Amino acid sequence: MKEYRADLHIHTILSPCGDLNMSPANIIRVAVEKQLDIIGITDHNAVLQAPLIRDLAKKQGLTVLCGAEVTTREEIHCLAFFPTDEELFSFQQYLEKYLPHQPNDPDKFGYQVVVDEAENIVREFEYLLISGIDQSLEQVEAEVHRLNGLFIPAHVDRPRFSIISQLGFFPPDLRADAFEISRNTTRQAFMTSNPGLKRWNSIQSSDAHFLNYIGTAFTKFLLESPNFVEIKMALKNENGRKILTD
Repeated sequence: MKEYRADLHIHTILSPCGDLNMSPANIIRVAVEKQLDIIGITDHNAVLQAPLIRDLAKKQGLTVLCGAEVTTREEIHCLAFFPTDEELFSFQQYLEKYLPHQPNDPDKFGYQVVVDEAENIVREFEYLLISGIDQSLEQVEAEVHRLNGLFIPAHVDRPRFSIISQLGFFPPDLRADAFEISRNTTRQAFMTSNPGLKRWNSIQSSDAHFLNYIGTAFTKFLLESPNFVEIKMALKNENGRKILTD
């Protein structure tokens, strides 16, 4: 077993609120500089930039989990990750089916572009990606798990767009694989204030929209190797795989 450092909440130039410096090459470069072993690519309601980053990162010895940060009908942000491209792109179809057809205004919200390895723009996403999709928290969770994915409510300590801010509580029957806390608190402080959440494992991530935020918060995993299956096992505390807490 080995310790791996993972920042599982990073946005790219595809997210309208993501800085235009959040290109695949720059994200990988900074992640390596920050001595991260695993990163998660989680653009708002889209997975389209993640596979290229995963493929380029392999050359640098960096593992990438491909997914999205979904905004539910209740405006709750949730992270979703998938083990294969087939399941990943099935989830993209699901997101596009339920995303409101509200045109993006780049001057107001920012550009939403997908780039290739040479950083040429290959697609500009037409509809505003930060909108809430027309699916409830439970419906999103069910679809993620139908596609063998990981479902993690995001930055639950935040006063906006979190499961606690939007609902006022964490549904006890929610089939979450873990929950995420932001870089703005500590696991100890959050759990002291929310002891009822001890039944779930927690991760901590940067939610980086700018390069200098990458790796400012991360989770330490004890794994045999850095991959989706091992992380899934760690979230369940299976076969010695686990999250390491300070």
